[in-house]
Amino acid sequence: MSQNVIDTFGIQSYCFRHFKDNKVVAQKVKEIGLNSIELCAVHVNFDAPETFDEVIEIYKNEGIEIVSIGVQGFGGNEEVERNWFEFAKKAGAKFISAHFNVATFNEAIEVSTKLSKEYGIKLALHCHGGYMFGGSRDVVNHILSISGEEVGLCLDTAWCMQTGRANPVKWAEDFKDKLYGIHFKDFTFNPDGSWNDVVVGEGNLDLPALVKTVNENSFQGYAVLEYEADVENPVPALKKCVDSMRNLK
Repeated sequence: MSQNVIDTFGIQSYCFRHFKDNKVVAQKVKEIGLNSIELCAVHVNFDAPETFDEVIEIYKNEGIEIVSIGVQGFGGNEEVERNWFEFAKKAGAKFISAHFNVATFNEAIEVSTKLSKEYGIKLALHCHGGYMFGGSRDVVNHILSISGEEVGLCLDTAWCMQTGRANPVKWAEDFKDKLYGIHFKDFTFNPDGSWNDVVVGEGNLDLPALVKTVNENSFQGYAVLEYEADVENPVPALKKCVDSMRNLK
């Protein structure tokens, strides 16, 4: 069944990294008008399974769905990485956003795809810009080609643009069959190549075209907003991000 990404998008918890209490984070998610979240390691100790139930219950009680976790850096340590799948399974999440390291990606893919099959949870390779392994199109193509159906793409729209001459709309079309996640994020760029977080749709991202492309391709993954500025008070800008998305409907 196809879905309209405008009806289903949530928030990446890193936006609220200044706030460590999950009860506070849950309230802020509701304050900006959303009801789903991708939880990162700022808000979950993924190495402490004894804490999982408490965290999950907080979001459940607030009516907030945990759709994904991450971004998790896989290195091939099955004992450690199994905990991540355990949390996702307990939370009902179907995806884990992931990145690999150039030195260990072969081992990491072997272990993570094994766990993905076992738990029925897919991995979404996060394209984190031109300065991290997995950010370039060549690397994304290679990893997806050797990974099978267990690994797809998490299209971080801002970091995609940062790689240079990369168009998130084209990536959404080209990788439509393995597009497992989207981080809706927007940048403007300075003459020295540095970047600035801005409200999604107000920078270089062609937000209407991206949403249209994703919806036309019957996207079945998860989507979250990500805005990393205004760390101590992100709610006003995040409300604008939500409005920017919903005004496209």
